[in-house]
Amino acid sequence: MSEPLSTDPYKGVRDFYPADWARQMAIFARIRETLTLWGYEEYNASPLERAELYEAKTSEEIVNEQTYTFTDRGERRVTLRPEMTPSLARMVAAKRREMPFPLRWFSIGNRFRYERPQKGRLREFYQADIDLIGLAEGEADIEIVRLASSILKAFGAAEKDFVIRVNSRTLLNAACRVAGLEDESIRQYLRLLDKKSKMTPEAFATASSTISAKDPLALIEDASATPEVEVEKQRLLARIETLKKLGVGNIIFDTSITRGFDYYTGMVFEVFDTNLANPRALFGGGRYDQLLALFGGDPIPAIGFALGDVTLADFLETHGLIPSAGESLPQLYLGTPSIEDIPAAQAFADILRKEGNRVFVNLTDRGLGDQIKDAVKRGIPFFVAYGGDELKNRTVRLKTLATGEEASLLVSELPARLRSSN
Repeated sequence: MSEPLSTDPYKGVRDFYPADWARQMAIFARIRETLTLWGYEEYNASPLERAELYEAKTSEEIVNEQTYTFTDRGERRVTLRPEMTPSLARMVAAKRREMPFPLRWFSIGNRFRYERPQKGRLREFYQADIDLIGLAEGEADIEIVRLASSILKAFGAAEKDFVIRVNSRTLLNAACRVAGLEDESIRQYLRLLDKKSKMTPEAFATASSTISAKDPLALIEDASATPEVEVEKQRLLARIETLKKLGVGNIIFDTSITRGFDYYTGMVFEVFDTNLANPRALFGGGRYDQLLALFGGDPIPAIGFALGDVTLADFLETHGLIPSAGESLPQLYLGTPSIEDIPAAQAFADILRKEGNRVFVNLTDRGLGDQIKDAVKRGIPFFVAYGGDELKNRTVRLKTLATGEEASLLVSELPARLRSSN
C-alpha cells in the first residue's frame, strides 16, 4: 500500500481556512475602502507573465534567485509574478492612448518569490499595489505618501506607531556622480545601500570602498560644497516639510533608503514599525518615471507603493489593530425540528436572505439540541427553529446563543432584528 499524501502545504505558502480567509478579507476590505475614498480604481492581471518582463528592470537578486520561472509547453519562458509594477506598466502602455491620465489604480492579489521563509517573508504572499500614473514629481508624490499614511491610520494606527523614511534616487544618483561613479557602478552602490540595514557599519564601509573612494552618503550629509547635490537635497526636504504641514508628522529624511528595484527614478520611501516587538520595514515605494518607456513611446511618469499582507498583519497584531472578521459568518442558524421541515426552512431562509441576512440552514436529521451545539461550534450568534408550528403561526423564537436569552417575534420582524444586531 502506498504512503498517504501529506496534508502539509508547499513550503512557504499558506492554507486559508474560512476564519483565516475572513480575517484576510477584512484587512483587504479596509484597504479597499480607504483607496476608493481617494478615487483609486481596482484592476487585476494574470499571475503568469513572460519572463523577459522582469528581466528588463526588476532587481537582479529577484530575477536570478527569487523568481518562479519555467518553460511552458510552447517553449515560452514564463514567470509567476514576484511583483505587480511591471504588469501594471505593460497594461498601461498597451492602452495609453485610450485612457484618461492621470490614472489612480490599485490591485490586491498574490505574488510569488522563491526565498527562505521567515518572519514577515513567505514564498507566496498577498500584496496591495497602489499607483498614480501620469503626473510628474510634486503633488503626486505628496498624495502617495499621504495615502500610505492614511491606510495605516484607517486601521486605527497612530503616528507614534510607525515612521515614514524618505529619500530620493535623484539625490543619490547626483551624489554618486560627484563621487566619481557611473552607470553600472552607481547601480552596484545602490544595490549595496539597499542591504545596508542588514550589515554592520564596518562591513558596509568595506564593501562600499571597493566601489567608490568617496562616500556618496557623506556628500549628501554635507552637501553645501556640491551644488548639484544641494539642489536635490533641498527639493526633498521641502517636500518633507509640506507633508508635515499636511498632517504627516512622522516623516523623516533617511539617506540610506534606496529600494531594491532598478526602475526607481525619484523619491523613494519605506514605512517602519516603531514598536520594539516588531522593528522592521512594513512596506515602501517610490517614483518610476522610465518603466513604461520599455514598451515603446514616450515615458509616462508614475509613482506608487506596495503593501504586503504578511508584514501588515504583523504590524496590526503587534498594535492590537486586526479588524473584526465577524461579518463573514452567518448571523442565523435556522434549525429544523425534522427533516420534513427542511423545504419550508429553505424557503424562509430565501426570504431572509433577500433582506440581506446571512442564514445557515440545517440539512441533517440531528435533534434541535445538537443543532444548537453545532451553531455554537460554528460561532453563529442566533438560532431559530423553523417547522410546521412556526409556518402556521407566523412567529419564531429567536435564541441568542451567547446568553441563552430568547425572544418571541413575528416572522416579519426577524429580518430587521437580525440587521440591527450587526
